[in-house]
Amino acid sequence: MLRRLAPLGRRLRDVGRIAERGFGILLLLAVWEALPRLGVVSDAYLSPPSAVLRSIVELATQGLLWKHVGASLQRSLWGLLLAISTGVVLGLSMGSFRRLENIVDPVLQLFRQTSAFALFPVFILFLGIGELSKIAIIFWASFWPVLLSTIGGVKQVDRLLIDSARSMGASSRFVFLKVVLPAALPSIFTGVRLAGAYCITALVAAEMIGAHSGLGFLTLNSQETFQIPTMYGGILLLALLGLALNYLLALLEGRLLRWRKGLSLER
Repeated sequence: MLRRLAPLGRRLRDVGRIAERGFGILLLLAVWEALPRLGVVSDAYLSPPSAVLRSIVELATQGLLWKHVGASLQRSLWGLLLAISTGVVLGLSMGSFRRLENIVDPVLQLFRQTSAFALFPVFILFLGIGELSKIAIIFWASFWPVLLSTIGGVKQVDRLLIDSARSMGASSRFVFLKVVLPAALPSIFTGVRLAGAYCITALVAAEMIGAHSGLGFLTLNSQETFQIPTMYGGILLLALLGLALNYLLALLEGRLLRWRKGLSLER
């Protein structure tokens, strides 16, 4: 009997957690809707969620919504994928070889202090105002958290694990693939998820200059033409895009790091 009730108890706990999470969102939407409706804030500055949703539906019926979402999604994914691939490879190399780190690190530290937005004129100068410059600024903003987290993850691998594997005759390739890389993966994914957040932030800035499509362009253009509900619709869609990206990265992390569940104290 108790065994049968255990799954039901877990489901009820899951429902309770979902309800707790949803309550905050519903409360925010209710307050947001009430403020302009009650005249506390002018709807010329703060459009209610109902008007924002209506503007998003209008964009969808006109065929413009998928155009803007698709353009933003393509740019952000290209920039993020390039940042992840480059940051992981370079981070693993620098974390594994001290001499390489000593040579490359001073140069990287110099570039790391330079804001991606400050370099945007340079990207435009070399790459033009097309897609390459936008992808480049997204790549630059997303690259650093991946690189630093990867280097940190490799350096934090327990030396005892490496020595134990080598004492049993394991090759350097085996040690790297079976010991170092799995142990560094949690830290790498922390950097990847941070890069996903930075990616959306850089996307907005990239699309506000020289773009004719994308959610950042939609937001800025709506503000300039005083289409306030559409402006808030663009902001909301950017937030949803960031949430979706973070969810996908968290899902991928959960699939690749299933072994970490055994280390959790929660049931």
